[in-house]
Amino acid sequence: MPVTHINRSGDTYYLHEGKTKKGNPKYYLSKKKDGVILNSIPEGYEIYENPNAQVFLRRIPPKIITDGEISIVEKGVKKYSVLKEFKIDVRKNSIVIFTPDQDPDDLKEILSDFAGYINPDTDSKLSQFLKRNQTYSPMMRFVLTDKKTREFNVERYCFLGSIDDWMVIDTSCDLAKLVKKYTLHLGKDSFFELF
Repeated sequence: MPVTHINRSGDTYYLHEGKTKKGNPKYYLSKKKDGVILNSIPEGYEIYENPNAQVFLRRIPPKIITDGEISIVEKGVKKYSVLKEFKIDVRKNSIVIFTPDQDPDDLKEILSDFAGYINPDTDSKLSQFLKRNQTYSPMMRFVLTDKKTREFNVERYCFLGSIDDWMVIDTSCDLAKLVKKYTLHLGKDSFFELF
């Protein structure tokens, strides 16, 4: 049975094998069914879907961040922030929180004002459509700076044109404390006042 992956947008990807210029095997995911489709994922690789539903085959990265640390951040965002939708992605030594580029509730309200009225069936379909097509941007991250003490920097993305980069706002060995103190600003104007 061929290896497939259905992303959150509902697109089906097939795992293909090709050859490099030197004749070595290369692997990639494609929506196309033609070509050499594999029946198993090559050893040492995994299928990875980023927060914006792009799908890749990548080498399995070394595990630097623990499952417990990921859980602390995920549960903290759910508990302390006003966000209804968000994505968590682990990148090397960072736990990155992605927030929606558009507020689904605001967009639904605009569309219902435009249409005059949206019945419950249409509202459900609109919610599904928005969920499948929502794009996300990285807004906050927790960066492991010391593997022994498990010290983390909390950083927020800065949108000042001349900067457009990550800005450190605090450091602690207590990840739960950082999560509680800073994730409550996600989705609020106070986020932009964090320095």
